[in-house]
Amino acid sequence: EDALNVLEFEAVARKNLPPAHFGYMATGVTNDATLQANREGFTRYQLRVRRLRDVQKIDTSVRLFGTTWNTPILLAPVGSQKAFHPAGEIAVAKAERAQGHLQILSTHSSSAIEAVHEALGAPTWFQLYPTDDWNVARGLTKRAEAAGCSVLVLTVDSLGGSLRETFARLRRTDTRQCTDCHVGGFSYNATIRRRPMFQGLDLSNVTAQVPLNLSWDIVKRLKDLTPMKLIIKGIATREDAELAVTHGADGVIVSNHGGRAEDSQRGTIECLPEVVAGVAGKIPVLIDGGFRRGTDIFKALALGAQAVCIGRPYLWGLAAFGQAGVEAVLTLLRRELTIDMRQAGTA
Repeated sequence: EDALNVLEFEAVARKNLPPAHFGYMATGVTNDATLQANREGFTRYQLRVRRLRDVQKIDTSVRLFGTTWNTPILLAPVGSQKAFHPAGEIAVAKAERAQGHLQILSTHSSSAIEAVHEALGAPTWFQLYPTDDWNVARGLTKRAEAAGCSVLVLTVDSLGGSLRETFARLRRTDTRQCTDCHVGGFSYNATIRRRPMFQGLDLSNVTAQVPLNLSWDIVKRLKDLTPMKLIIKGIATREDAELAVTHGADGVIVSNHGGRAEDSQRGTIECLPEVVAGVAGKIPVLIDGGFRRGTDIFKALALGAQAVCIGRPYLWGLAAFGQAGVEAVLTLLRRELTIDMRQAGTA
């Protein structure tokens, strides 16, 4: 209740978490330049505010694929949430249920999709890492479909691995015996064997979360496989936005994985205008990357995004105070957005 803004939860999260767990959450790639670019990009846009406009009633609702949500603030997919709080995704789902937000559940969730849906009282969207085994991708997709998901979010911005120096640096300071939890080691195959969404699947041929030969062909394969809407997460250029439309994607998310995938050193808010131009109004454009204040969200909506996905802020709330922390973070962001809309004369 004492928090002035969502940024104040980060210090509490750092205090509560083991160094390696906080480092995994906080890290970007190499020297964190892309992570920093996500934040700095917002400073390159300012608000043109209008006066003498009736802003007594504010409407923040957004309609996505036939469903209306009271807020354009979505919760981005983040795996391994039990590393930040024992209740993990279940606490987040209960916070969303109380606050009326939409969640995108990670392939690497530390809770099964069915349990999350029970806690949420409704289906999530499901984020898919296809892996380098199509049979595994098919199994994950069909499980999400059977659980009631209406939207599949294919992540394509995490290819070929990444050098996460902040994570490595903080991990060096962690004195715990990590193999007590990370049974089997840290290879990708060993990691997914511990994840509920992969249970019952043959993982013997899986070595990577995104295959190096991934191409636009997978869009057709997934569209042929499931009636779920298909969003491509990780689009950052006009050319790829145009190709997404051409190949039948139902939406895109402008994303660089929170600055932890590629070392582009380019903020997503700066990528947004050309992606919006590329889709030319044919499909929805969502965005994530560095959103911390109501003005950040306002700028993305003004530049053409239909909704904004947040990641680290709700994890800070989760690590700091569990479900109550997540609810507080969402409340603060909605409050700031409403105030900013009124100040700008935008009802």
